[in-house]
Amino acid sequence: MKVGISLFAATVAVISGIYRLSFAQSYSTPEQAFAAFFEEVRVAEGKHFDLWDRDMYGPILVVNPQTREVYSNFPDAGGALVRRGDIYEGYLPEEVNINNTIVHWNGREWAMVMLPLPNYSKLRISLFAHELFHVVQPSLGFQGYSPDNSQLDEKNGRILLRLELEALRKALETPSMNEMKKCLTDAMTFREYRYLLYPQAKFTENLLELNEGLAEYTGLVVSDMTREEAIYFFERSINAFVRYPTFVRSFAYETIPIYGYLLRQTDRYWNKDIAPNTNLSDYFIRAFGLSIPSHLPSAERDIEDSYDGKLIRAEETNRESIRIRQIATYRKEFINQPHVEIMFKRMQLTFDPRDVIPLDDKGNVYPTIRVTDEWGILDVRNGALMSPRWDKIIVSAPTSVNGTGASGDGWTLKLSSGYMLVEDYTTGNYILTRKKSVP
Repeated sequence: MKVGISLFAATVAVISGIYRLSFAQSYSTPEQAFAAFFEEVRVAEGKHFDLWDRDMYGPILVVNPQTREVYSNFPDAGGALVRRGDIYEGYLPEEVNINNTIVHWNGREWAMVMLPLPNYSKLRISLFAHELFHVVQPSLGFQGYSPDNSQLDEKNGRILLRLELEALRKALETPSMNEMKKCLTDAMTFREYRYLLYPQAKFTENLLELNEGLAEYTGLVVSDMTREEAIYFFERSINAFVRYPTFVRSFAYETIPIYGYLLRQTDRYWNKDIAPNTNLSDYFIRAFGLSIPSHLPSAERDIEDSYDGKLIRAEETNRESIRIRQIATYRKEFINQPHVEIMFKRMQLTFDPRDVIPLDDKGNVYPTIRVTDEWGILDVRNGALMSPRWDKIIVSAPTSVNGTGASGDGWTLKLSSGYMLVEDYTTGNYILTRKKSVP
């Protein structure tokens, strides 16, 4: 299974206000521009060899999602890419999903990045370095775990995460080490209270932070942002994040880079202490020398007003009423009413982690998702339900079915030869099955 996750570029769009690829006047052709972009990443990665004691520069695919045109710094083993000056160009086949992710294609493991790229070079370098980290992270011992954290779609979970981020914001802004330590203590108080309310969260949140959090921290360091640039970036990133529809798959991009950046001021290579079994919350509490209050409920109440607690609670109470109605609609569409169930075989998928909606114990609703498998391609733009075990996906009942595929409200299914969609007249549901061969 390959899961593609696109988040950084969307955040950069909000932060920079420039969401397009433009070529500086010194680049007369796209080939020259991409060659320069690849070179700036290679140099930046080389300067930070000591971050993980390895050069993380490697194969990169920059893909235009509209045309599927590819620009690369390395040749592929299958000969699909043609050399143009100092780079390679070609087209990505339809069965390969496009996202900011890693992908195994034509004999190589690639860091894939979508156009448009950020105009600002340090944001561009950070984006590339994030995905290049994912390529090498298995060799560092870190697995690409991406668990869902449904507690971060519930009112109390969201409130405590937002309060934690506000405390981190103040920790970044203060020039006083004592004040910074107080803000970090408050941030961890909010976090530890969240874990008291949702005990499993200490494990599941940590898995995503070890994956996406460390990757985002790596991108930040490799980009060589100044203190002023980093604080500006974090401020805008938090502002963008709190407007995301959900937090369940995106919070780690915010938390670990900030904790890591602040710790880097006194321990430049703290990341080398991290192992696959490290709990990052416990690690940062020890590393910063924080003393977390023993009675978390009362401690949390005493400090939340210092971090816009009343406003956050009001906003989240309003959101909760909307969420309950939305859950009822999804439950009706994907469970109670006739629908389409598609079992996975060797799936790959991409989705937007800013918009993942837990549906109790039934799984998660992905408003937009693209799935490729040996049975074909499913493209969803209006919601699909992923099972908790990630073994099947459900979409609404079809409005059109033919020999090559089907379509419904906001989704299309293109079938490979040998597969068909059939109706189960007992339940009214549709299932994907192989065509019977004729003797």
